[in-house]
Amino acid sequence: MFDSYALYNYLQAENLLDNVPEYWWPNAGTFQIVLTAILGQNTTWLNVEKSMDNLQEYLTLESFLTLDEKSLIKRIHPSGFYNQKAPRLLALAKNIKEQFSTFENFQDSVTREWLLEQKGIGEESADAILCYGCMRAEMVVDTYAKRVLKKFAVEFKTYREYKIFLEEGIQKHCKQAQLAKVYALFHGMIVEYNKHYSKELKSFH
Repeated sequence: MFDSYALYNYLQAENLLDNVPEYWWPNAGTFQIVLTAILGQNTTWLNVEKSMDNLQEYLTLESFLTLDEKSLIKRIHPSGFYNQKAPRLLALAKNIKEQFSTFENFQDSVTREWLLEQKGIGEESADAILCYGCMRAEMVVDTYAKRVLKKFAVEFKTYREYKIFLEEGIQKHCKQAQLAKVYALFHGMIVEYNKHYSKELKSFH
């Protein structure tokens, strides 16, 4: 029977994660994940990197909060939708500071429900922040995951259905303490697989 663990093993055999950070996403476990999760919406990673280069002096919660909206818009211009992303990022950072005081407390205490209440954060972005920013056992479902699953004739209607499918197979074979890292690497392998085999996957769009 094909399940997510079978997919995980299939992707692992491709050796897709050579020469990448330990948790695949750069700077996992830092406030930078909050920034990249929002900046990465509706754009390419190359554009996100350009924006992050412009934010080098403002990559912690405290330093980011010293930016005003006009300055932030200018710095994240490469990511597109900057007039939406800038106020949403600032509002999110302020809410994190007000409700959790520090980013470390945010990592320990934030809930998925709280994130989904924040403007501009949908399920994919919330799970990305939890998985890579807070090192939680939450699987990220994105377009890449749907493409790969479609290749294996697996399709669902909702984000939740995809998430349950991807998590359940892994949960049957991995200990609870391993899940956070396994989910992070699983998502990373899915993205890298799409990069390597994009031509092959086009017929499954």
